[in-house]
Amino acid sequence: MNSQKIQETKQRFGVIGNSPELLRAIDVALLVASTDLSVLITGESGVGKEHFPKIIHQNSARKHNKYIAVNCGAIPEGTIDSELFGHEKGAFTGAISERNGYFAEADGGTIFLDEIGELPMSTQARLLRVLESGEYIKVGSSKVEKTNVRIVAATNVDLSDAIAKGRFRQDLYYRLNTIPIRVPALRERPKDIELLFRKFAFEFAEKYTLPGIHLTEEAKEKLQSYPWPGNVRQLKNVTEQISLLSEQREITADILDDYLPPVAKNLPVSFGMDENQKDSSYANERQIFIQILYDTRREVAQLREQLNELMNNKAADMPRSEFPQEPKATTIDISGSFVGDTAYRAPINGTGGLQHSSIGGEEAETVEETLSIQDGERELIRRALERHRGRRKDAAKDLGISERTLYRKIKALQISDF
Repeated sequence: MNSQKIQETKQRFGVIGNSPELLRAIDVALLVASTDLSVLITGESGVGKEHFPKIIHQNSARKHNKYIAVNCGAIPEGTIDSELFGHEKGAFTGAISERNGYFAEADGGTIFLDEIGELPMSTQARLLRVLESGEYIKVGSSKVEKTNVRIVAATNVDLSDAIAKGRFRQDLYYRLNTIPIRVPALRERPKDIELLFRKFAFEFAEKYTLPGIHLTEEAKEKLQSYPWPGNVRQLKNVTEQISLLSEQREITADILDDYLPPVAKNLPVSFGMDENQKDSSYANERQIFIQILYDTRREVAQLREQLNELMNNKAADMPRSEFPQEPKATTIDISGSFVGDTAYRAPINGTGGLQHSSIGGEEAETVEETLSIQDGERELIRRALERHRGRRKDAAKDLGISERTLYRKIKALQISDF
């Protein structure tokens, strides 16, 4: 291991930390840079995997050619083949001219495929052909094109598990995984946490022209013992919040507690998830849907109480002669609050919703709570899109799902306003 070269690389690419696992990952990146072998970078979200393809490219013979980074999870499934491999004029609706894809643009250079596990199976087959022979075909064409690119891929999912579930090709995995590089999670290198905090605190003090912040010994211990599920990205966000919002510049453990979210899941999801349900994206969505159900039930109960009070007050004020002799069906709009300011439509004397009838001055009420996960999901997605003004990438991050998953759900739920 060339310690001097590693230190120079860390300084050049802004990598902070001295843990043996991190130094080993940098060393492997430097060793493999001079070859054209494919590299697969693995690690949890937020650990800084994006630094390593840059290290590989800048230390290779391709450094004077293009380096293109592609987030595979951010490109809709219907257009990803066109983005990667290009298309001919008229290949599909909106293809008004011929277009080169990223593999043509990166010819002679390096292409970084982030979130490789999000690729559709059909695109995986095309990518395998590029890896094996350097050949690809544009969408809508029959002509075989050639490209000479170095492929570096990254993922935060377990590809072995994805293979077992039929979501990733085994042959592609072996081609990509020629040289594996694992970037350790932040909790695996606790001694680096304080270094990163000090770096981020210094940067934010300069950025916002504020006095710098520093940690007490107890705060340092708490910082190191926290598991950091969001890794370096989460640490940076927490440091920025403290730098901006804390009136105290000496950060104690108690102050730190105010900015560290609880790690334990606070959603009611202890219904016994099987092994297949432990997929991260599925678990996130499942938690969201369950929270929707609980929020909706609470809102329905509140609306029911408000309606009862309203009807009782109205009945008390009305003369006896004005009561209808037979129940009449109607429909009312009740403005409630459901993950925002969504209006509920509740049919009276209809199926589902709130049902009320007055017969002979005595009131009978039955309530049915018909909660649709699909409707709740649609509303949650619409609210996220409204909050971020239609920006799907930000909305997907807010919802805790990939942009590709959000794209599929928008299409499936026929959300057409965005």
